[in-house]
Amino acid sequence: MSSQIESEPALTQDSGYLEYSKAANPLASGSISPIPIVQFPASLHASGPSRIIPLDISSQLGSSAPASSASLLASFLRINPNDSLATPNRATSHLLYAIQGRGVVRFSDTVIPYQAGDLITLPCGPDPVVSADEESIFYWVNDEPLLKYLGVTASHQRFRPTLYAKEESQAALAQAAADPLAAQRSRISVLLTNTHFPQTLTITHVLWAMLGILPVGANQLPHAHKSVALDLIISCKPGCYTAVAEKVDSHGNLIDPIKVPWESAGAFITPPGWWHSHHNESGEPAYLMPIQDAGLHTHLRTLDIQFHRSNVV
Repeated sequence: MSSQIESEPALTQDSGYLEYSKAANPLASGSISPIPIVQFPASLHASGPSRIIPLDISSQLGSSAPASSASLLASFLRINPNDSLATPNRATSHLLYAIQGRGVVRFSDTVIPYQAGDLITLPCGPDPVVSADEESIFYWVNDEPLLKYLGVTASHQRFRPTLYAKEESQAALAQAAADPLAAQRSRISVLLTNTHFPQTLTITHVLWAMLGILPVGANQLPHAHKSVALDLIISCKPGCYTAVAEKVDSHGNLIDPIKVPWESAGAFITPPGWWHSHHNESGEPAYLMPIQDAGLHTHLRTLDIQFHRSNVV
């Protein structure tokens, strides 16, 4: 069997060489764009036909396909009563949080009933189909951009379809809030996990999800992590916000923070590596669900979560 020997020009035409200082930090030099702070209002899904509403910043990232960060794509799903919507499955991990509504999600031969407050995770496989008995809104996050970057397709299911029922997640959060040590912790929340991932302790091997309550008068200390956060605000009143800054001073205060107001059923992006803190000046408790690519970062040992002026997690 003969093999073709490539000529030297063909083998070397794509090679290149850059002096170290000009290429060591592509983000600082501007050859790759940073992930921005972006808000996505609830008005995006308030009315209209059944549809997928990508929270797409690909033009800002220089990506050729829809993306909400380098590795994740978030979307709102709107499904009108007695209608169905198929969601393309081009990822290893899907997270669907039911903001409102009631119906079923069909995944192959599995039928998963849902109500507002339920969360469903799905692996790669056939396209999930959401069928709504009532007007339904979902927050859908998957890792399709990561696979597109790697040039691969998902073929092996790392976990089974899993339901996190509202009653169970709310009970777990209430238990965390009732803990006598809750007031000493940086936040009152529960992490949603899957038994298939005992090392990363995350909801999938890529995705990380937290259900949290922000009590009245809460002013959290700043923290930072290398994972991106695609934050969903489940419910709040005016007066809740996140303060975000690239750096903190020696006392742990945010330097020139950007204020991101919260809105019920709205979402926003917290850039990876930026310091941020959550605040509730509304007079009523607020609920949030950040979704991150922290499963992947934890596996890579690159999460690097930091809590300034506090060792209490």
